[in-house]
Amino acid sequence: MSNTVKIHSFALSGHAHRVVLFAAIAGIKHQVNLIDLPAGEHKEAPFLALNPLGQVPVIEDGDVVVSDSNAILVYLAKKYAPTFLPNDPFVEAQIQKFLTLAAGSLAFGPAAARLITVFNAPINVEYTMEIAAKALSQLDLHMQGREFLVGNTPTIADIAIYSYTAHAPEGNVSLSPYPNVQRLLKNIEALDGFVAMPTTEIGLLAK
Repeated sequence: MSNTVKIHSFALSGHAHRVVLFAAIAGIKHQVNLIDLPAGEHKEAPFLALNPLGQVPVIEDGDVVVSDSNAILVYLAKKYAPTFLPNDPFVEAQIQKFLTLAAGSLAFGPAAARLITVFNAPINVEYTMEIAAKALSQLDLHMQGREFLVGNTPTIADIAIYSYTAHAPEGNVSLSPYPNVQRLLKNIEALDGFVAMPTTEIGLLAK
């Protein structure tokens, strides 16, 4: 019988959301523990004992503690939902490319642009826009004639890229030029168990 996986999260973190999203879609028994980042809870001793870097997300699965969102996706898929990370060398390699994209260009592009508008992060706007355009163009080209990033069914690759891509408009990054990316997002949102990340009405979503 599986444990209840405890996910230490923050509602507005895309990194944390991708873990919650995966657990929900994959049907992994879990509970979410919200960490009060504005109050500095992530820098206090109890949390630092779980992750010395003081970052969410972190999961506890019995005695096992795993940090880093992509590492958590790999762990959870391997243990609880192997169809999301098939045991095939070529497929795994393709999935890894998108985990790298999520940790690289998407993090320094759309995610960073959103950090500027939502959290007033001191980041160069022009640089983030340039990186975002390249990353989203790459994704859009890849998605021509496809329903998901790798193969014909969802994998952790789709989960890894979802949160910050879907919320790119909050950072003034428009998704209008990328119809294939928009279609991918809708396909993910249509999956059973999908849970949305709270939207911040800022950037292109400002009212």
